[in-house]
Amino acid sequence: MMTHKAPDSTERDLPLPVQVIRRPFFTLKRLADSFVAVKRLAIFAGVVVIGLTLYKLLITYTFADKNFTFGLVGLWFLTAYLVLPRLHKILTALYVPNYYIGRARTGEGLLSDPVNLAVIGSRAQLIAGMEKAGWKRADDLNAQTTYKMVRATLLRRSYPTAPVSSLFLFGGPQEITFQQEIDGSTSKRHHVRFWKTPDDWFLPGGRTADWLGAATYDSKVGFSAYTFQFTHKIGEHIDDERDYVVSTLRQSSKDIRVDMVKHFSTGYHTRNGGGDTIRTDGAMPFIHLSS
Repeated sequence: MMTHKAPDSTERDLPLPVQVIRRPFFTLKRLADSFVAVKRLAIFAGVVVIGLTLYKLLITYTFADKNFTFGLVGLWFLTAYLVLPRLHKILTALYVPNYYIGRARTGEGLLSDPVNLAVIGSRAQLIAGMEKAGWKRADDLNAQTTYKMVRATLLRRSYPTAPVSSLFLFGGPQEITFQQEIDGSTSKRHHVRFWKTPDDWFLPGGRTADWLGAATYDSKVGFSAYTFQFTHKIGEHIDDERDYVVSTLRQSSKDIRVDMVKHFSTGYHTRNGGGDTIRTDGAMPFIHLSS
């Protein structure tokens, strides 16, 4: 008969062996977490700098002091053109999806004007068709044209080919912009931006187009609600501008055919990259420039 030996008391008291897991010091997840933490720290630092600067102005000068005015203007410029754009760029890189969702984006990454036109035709056909319909190509945006537009706005002079700000789709700015000035004023104008679609690229539902456009109406000049920069404010009912572009093309040539696809996207009420209210029914016109 086999007998089992009872375990010795010292054997019963021994702890189980501990397995030491060695984790790598450097991992992609740790790098990403550190990157996010640095971004958050930069955001916090920017807010603190703005707050401290404003506090310094308030305790150093009175409202009637010209130095207070100069300091306040400097603080506005720093906030509007340096801090807030950088802040939006950091935040939108984290939460705004980087794929087509029917909206153009600002340089800071904010969702902006809805894409509300689809065009089938070549670049030459697009330019010829829009110019025949009474539209003018906008000048490229640079220091010279920006100065010219600001001067025309302040002096209330006409500038029919004034530049427009860059909006981004497919990772790049618009390729062609057209506009129609209203009553010789740079403050009010019809305008539409066009982007060339990538090769072998499909819209939702499998439809194709050579160009996508975003048409809006500039109603006045004001401040952006998100960056406090000077900008054009757009009309709320952007479908009216979409339909206006289509009507000018139809009236200019009998060869142009338009297929209006209703409920192409969900109708919605939201805001653009400048904080302006916009409404759309979600319809998309597909404009065939040649029959």
